[in-house]
Amino acid sequence: MTDKLPIHEPSFQHSAEPDRARLESAGEIFRMLSDPTRLLLLRILSEAPADVTALTDSSGASRTAVSQHLAKLRFTGMVETTKEGRRVVYRIADGHLARLVREGFNYADHRVTGEPSHE
Repeated sequence: MTDKLPIHEPSFQHSAEPDRARLESAGEIFRMLSDPTRLLLLRILSEAPADVTALTDSSGASRTAVSQHLAKLRFTGMVETTKEGRRVVYRIADGHLARLVREGFNYADHRVTGEPSHE
């Protein structure tokens, strides 16, 4: 008999205190989000899965740059892939990450436009 981790239902509430592991993980996430191209790719993927060609067209970045950023995002587990024939389709790995990215852009919009903040 092997010891298995307990299976938990997904939730929006996470009350665990920020211990070292959580702080390091959050730091890694924010480091990955600090690059404007990666952030834009994640923003696009938060709306719908896409392949490299679509991401290149949508982001305006070179195919080489998009591929390199996607490799980093995949390595860190922030995006996942599936094969559809010869195409590799990327998707954002988690709803929390998608919401974090969208909220980052919402916050930036307030800062750029001067719209008052809200709760």
